[in-house]
Amino acid sequence: MASSKPEKQLSYEQAREQLAEVIEELESGQATLEESMALWAKGEELAAICQAWLDGASKKLSDQQALQDELKGEADA
Repeated sequence: MASSKPEKQLSYEQAREQLAEVIEELESGQATLEESMALWAKGEELAAICQAWLDGASKKLSDQQALQDELKGEADA
């Protein structure tokens, strides 16, 4: 999937909820092959949105930890 963002970015919670719905529908076995393929594609997009949110949160935490470590190092010097 391309890294371009949709016009209206979903929150992590919205994307996760929609992904759970897609999975539930796929697991029900009621969708036709064509519908299943469309659901799969939607699920991939939603999973990518969730991953982008998680990656962003992880980077923020890493950056904050690095700043804390830097400030601690300066205080110890």
